[in-house]
Amino acid sequence: MDITVIPLQEKDFKPLFTNPEELGFGRVFTDRMFTMEYTEGIGWQNPTIRKYEPFSLDPATLVLHYGQEIFEGMKAFSGPDEQILFFRPEENVRRFNRSARRMSMPELNEEDMLQAIVELVKLEKRWIPKTRGPRSTSAPP
Repeated sequence: MDITVIPLQEKDFKPLFTNPEELGFGRVFTDRMFTMEYTEGIGWQNPTIRKYEPFSLDPATLVLHYGQEIFEGMKAFSGPDEQILFFRPEENVRRFNRSARRMSMPELNEEDMLQAIVELVKLEKRWIPKTRGPRSTSAPP
């Protein structure tokens, strides 16, 4: 998949949190986001990594009327030599597609989805804490 990456300007970078305990799921967002459009008959298209920002939705957007939405979170850790380690990314992709099937939404190609995740996280590497915060019940051993 050919992902368009729109470069950020210096002013677009957010200040980093230095304490991993301050990083809260759903509370702190990185500098960029991945988006892709879907058109019936064409499928998924225009994969893009760009600045994290609000996007506009048409008032007739189905998610506003029928509540169809899928959100899948994933953990990434800094390993030896600052290597990026993911916690079970393939399972996240499979779970996302299972949710899409149940909701009669179009599935994503698993390889493309994994590629998008890896490319986005590589660009956002500065957000991955170098030290581990307190263990939670959802943290891997």
